[in-house]
Amino acid sequence: MRLPLRLAALTTSALLGVLLGVPLGPGIAPATALAPAPAVAPLAQAHAHNDYEHARPLLDALANGFTSVEADVWLVDGKLLVAHDLADVDPKRTLSSLYLDPLTKRVRANKGSVYPHWRGRFQLLIDVKSEATATYRAIHAELRAHRRIITAFVGDDVRRRAVRAVISGGRDRDLMASQRVRYAGYDGGIDEIDAGTPATLMPLVSESWWPRFAWRGVGPMPEDERAELLDIVERAHAGGYRVRFWDTPDIQSPGRRAVWTELVETGVDYLNTDDLYGLKQFLRRR
Repeated sequence: MRLPLRLAALTTSALLGVLLGVPLGPGIAPATALAPAPAVAPLAQAHAHNDYEHARPLLDALANGFTSVEADVWLVDGKLLVAHDLADVDPKRTLSSLYLDPLTKRVRANKGSVYPHWRGRFQLLIDVKSEATATYRAIHAELRAHRRIITAFVGDDVRRRAVRAVISGGRDRDLMASQRVRYAGYDGGIDEIDAGTPATLMPLVSESWWPRFAWRGVGPMPEDERAELLDIVERAHAGGYRVRFWDTPDIQSPGRRAVWTELVETGVDYLNTDDLYGLKQFLRRR
């Protein structure tokens, strides 16, 4: 006799429960009941370049343990829209809907942290594509609306929260420096390391790997280039700045692995990638 579908499912589930010693109801898979998903360990040096181009912006990076993500924003009709090019903006894909709102929910669920029991700060790098001043004012308003999770700077006081925002691309440095209350720092250039800017205002320095470094991971890194890389990192860290390079090799290859290895060994703070799984595997194996 053929059992009705719901009764068959119930019978199968109950039988598995008896065999495994776990009470299972209909629709509950044994794997779900017996093996909850393991917690993801955060990777301090993992930065998701153009994160919004992944199938699940922010969420794919978090699933791979990334602690920094990058979002390009355009100010269009008063909205901060996330896209690489203006032609690709979508009114539904806003800075808040893709990043600030999900991060707020996650921090609330994890009792004050992006990852459970993690004491680090998650970096949200916002790359301004439209006019700098108007776009920054809109970003400031959005960050203020989410201030429960965003690190704030009030005079010389730093009020640390789960997320620290950094402005890249178009930056109105004078406006940011003049604010009594600020919810972001800005991303400076390598040539600004020795300018004496407070690290609370310029917490990060970034630059393209090429053309400063010609080495793409083929053969040993030239000694003069490695010495320059070490010098950059040491001077930046002495000033309290974190370091990131973009346009490093990012196609799976021995060359990419060699460059990533040098970046880690010389103390570069963030490795820039579009290959979330590839960088996760590389860092996990170290």
